[in-house]
Amino acid sequence: MATKAAPPLSGIEVHSMLHDGTAVCLRAITRKDEPLLRAAIARLSAESRYLRFFSPAPMPPDHVVERLADVDGHDHIAWGAICTECEGRPVIGAVRAVRHRPDGPIGEYSVAVVDAYHGQGLARMMSAALLIQCRAEGLAELDVHILSENRAAARLVRALAARWMQESAGVVEYRLDVAAGVEALRQDRDARGVQDVFRALEGGV
Repeated sequence: MATKAAPPLSGIEVHSMLHDGTAVCLRAITRKDEPLLRAAIARLSAESRYLRFFSPAPMPPDHVVERLADVDGHDHIAWGAICTECEGRPVIGAVRAVRHRPDGPIGEYSVAVVDAYHGQGLARMMSAALLIQCRAEGLAELDVHILSENRAAARLVRALAARWMQESAGVVEYRLDVAAGVEALRQDRDARGVQDVFRALEGGV
């Protein structure tokens, strides 16, 4: 009897809760999500837009937003979080990895969370989903560039076992080993949302 094939990771939804009990759904981003991404960016504070895009502009240029939504699940992997109990089910966070070259082993990592949901464990949940898919797609390492004043992002990448590489002109560069990041998150047994991601995408922890 043939064994039923496991669904692709990009087709799985992860339902969980943030630290404060807010219900969320994590899923892979698709090209159809561009309007939702625009709405999420518009909800970021000027400070958060500056820390994420290195610019306080109310909205990045169209070509930047279009590139954010140009996801293929292999060279450009992205996951978003939807607040399932909020009116309109808005996107409240997104995380992505983009290869430096097609099929290459190294890419770049970035993450953004709408301000009202900072400190609720969402970035770690999304990162767990992203890194699990990166590993499955053969993406082994991720560069991370953050502004030196972005202490929250620095704490996050260090929790993912990323290595400090250098700092130049106010920008700090880390290198994140995908497998090490997955294992660091797997060991965070007290993070319900993170463990829900592992159960959904790996069938257990």
